[in-house]
Amino acid sequence: MILAANWKAYVEDTKKAKALAATVKRLALKSPHTFIIAPSSAHLALFAKAGKKNFQFAAQDMSVAAGGAATGETTAVQLKNLGVAYAIIGHSERRAMGETDAEVSGKVVQALAQKITPILCIGERVRDADATYLQGLRLQLSSVLSAVAPNERGSLVIAYEPVWAIGRSAREALSPGDLAEMVLYIRKVLAEHLPARAAAKVPVLYGGSVEPGNIRDLAEGGRVDGFLIGHASVDSATFSTLVKQVP
Repeated sequence: MILAANWKAYVEDTKKAKALAATVKRLALKSPHTFIIAPSSAHLALFAKAGKKNFQFAAQDMSVAAGGAATGETTAVQLKNLGVAYAIIGHSERRAMGETDAEVSGKVVQALAQKITPILCIGERVRDADATYLQGLRLQLSSVLSAVAPNERGSLVIAYEPVWAIGRSAREALSPGDLAEMVLYIRKVLAEHLPARAAAKVPVLYGGSVEPGNIRDLAEGGRVDGFLIGHASVDSATFSTLVKQVP
């Protein structure tokens, strides 16, 4: 399993950031899973070069620009030089601020050029009875895959995060059966752009109300390869409990 911890802007204190990173590193030493921490950009430089084996670091976002006159932007080259292995791209919170599919695609291309693995976030904002939301999901994924060279399409990690499920209780969020169906649909779209074997190997994560009470069921019945965990990842005790529940 891949367990990616997106700290967002919850962790503002450097001491807490260091303590959280140390906790995750200890968990990684005793676990067969891969742990990825995505701290804020202000803390990323403190840790990124410490990544090794199943304990790696990710940027929460990155620039679509390659460099130059781009005030406030962090480029893929800069992230690579820090030792960053992954980059979260297309997160629902970035899309809500106006990020387009074209910009997401451009960021993925920049990341792959520097051998940074994109964690591509896709997901519907609402669900409708006619399942037209599936077409929106297809567009989010296909627009990126079409922009990427065929030999690099298998180098992505997909994070499915249905926006409507974020912040809900485990009962109100996605069931393991529903999640399994969505993973199959995502793999179907992947198979339209990749050979079947390669499509089957692309990791698919789930993000959306992942709690200690439902993570085991989602892991066992949801056909996912891991989780993108938000708020629950910034409390050491809660995150440790989550990890213990993952089979």
